[in-house]
Amino acid sequence: MLATAHSAVLVGLAAHPVRVEVQATRGVPAFELVGLAEVAVRESRVRVKSALSQLGIDISEYRLVVNLAPADVKKRGSAFDLAIALAMLVSLGALPPGALGDVLFLGELSLDGTLHPLRGVVAHLLGARDRLVVRAVVPAANEREASLVDGIEVCIAETLSDLVAALRGERSLARTRAIPESAPPLALDDLADVRGQSSARRALEIASAGAHNLLFMGPPGGGKTMLARRLPGILPALSRDETLEVMAVQSVAGFFSSSRPSELMGVRPFRAPHHTASDVALVGGGEWSRPGEVSLAHNGVLFLDELSEFRRGTLESLRQPLEDGFITISRAQMTATFPARPMLVGATNPCPCGYLGDGSPRCHCRPDSLRAYHSRLSGPLVDRLDIHVVLPPVDVLSLRGKAAGERSAVVRARVEKARAVQRARKNAGETLASTNAHLCAKDAERVCSLDDAGAKLIESAVRRLGLSARAYGKVLRVARTIADLDGATALQAVHIAEAIGMRVLDRGDRALAAHAA
Repeated sequence: MLATAHSAVLVGLAAHPVRVEVQATRGVPAFELVGLAEVAVRESRVRVKSALSQLGIDISEYRLVVNLAPADVKKRGSAFDLAIALAMLVSLGALPPGALGDVLFLGELSLDGTLHPLRGVVAHLLGARDRLVVRAVVPAANEREASLVDGIEVCIAETLSDLVAALRGERSLARTRAIPESAPPLALDDLADVRGQSSARRALEIASAGAHNLLFMGPPGGGKTMLARRLPGILPALSRDETLEVMAVQSVAGFFSSSRPSELMGVRPFRAPHHTASDVALVGGGEWSRPGEVSLAHNGVLFLDELSEFRRGTLESLRQPLEDGFITISRAQMTATFPARPMLVGATNPCPCGYLGDGSPRCHCRPDSLRAYHSRLSGPLVDRLDIHVVLPPVDVLSLRGKAAGERSAVVRARVEKARAVQRARKNAGETLASTNAHLCAKDAERVCSLDDAGAKLIESAVRRLGLSARAYGKVLRVARTIADLDGATALQAVHIAEAIGMRVLDRGDRALAAHAA
């Protein structure tokens, strides 16, 4: 008897439907699996045979042929176990014909029939919903992330026997439970811990309000890392759509919601890879095109500490995703696309020893070593960073007398208000992006119109600083964010002036020399 069940395979975040066909006949015992299956899929014969034996079904007397269609899409992973087992049960007459219907079945079987959690359940369910699938069954361990997806009925099962009983009409399966929209916030580092560094605090607020990329440069101990790690505390909570995007990537990477609940609670991801990270670790890839750090930080923060210590080629691989908001990984076997729109925050020293311009005689770096150090950050990469901030050295003895700054909650309230202004512009049809950093050139020109004073100011800056066309657009977008924070409808010269002041690192050597002087 021929039986069919429905499953899927992920290529990047795209879920491709897979039809599992099983033919069981009497004859020489065999288990054949065809359909371009890799090792983990072929090993399903062992898991399925053992799980079925727990139900009292012996398949050793049958010739079983399993076909995973379409045959031209390579199958990987263990998500097909459940669909294969159920199709076998129908083929052997242990389940009634038509019991499986058009339901999507996802699950890895253990030898005793327990369903283990899977990678990529959110992406699977989003793909199924887009294909108009109305019902799916996933392992109970994936319930939390599966509950995020609306528009499809998702049932959960802990064991194969529970699911078989439900398909026979002997019991019903539990459905995923909705997660509350609001939840107690996680304890995050507070911006009030930062003493002094008012310009850097202001830069953090502006960057958060417009989702701008940010570069800190300063001596060791100046607070660059401390400031960056407090950025998540002033960012708005994830919306439901943003949470789905984040969880889709996190789930494909294997970060299950049961062990990483912060994404479900609306907290934006914060990734801080070490400077020895490879190209693949940063942008993704590998044999099966896993998401890299730039995708794992999507809708959150990608913090690259000691930016100048990263390999130049690794940093250059960030240029395209920073511009486009996604990364496409092309391999001989497949092409996978992942979202990649984080806020990039870089922190670097002004020179190899770190003490250039701190007012002390400690820096003895030679001009050639300075040039070599600055050349590690290419002009095109630095050009893509909206805000540049030079941190002055911290007077340690004065820290005891400084009052604590504003708390993160106070700053976050202003950031959320500015973000609401930007969303309102999008909803009114004025822009296509909900944050200023991601405005296209046409939209930026429309919402960043300048008065005469502002136009003269930015023209002067272009001539004196040698700003590129991209940097010119960055200045306008940052100025628009500053105006949103101030509650101003039109851009004013004061907004342009502050935005220009945040491009002081352009063309590294010249600006650094001026700063040191």
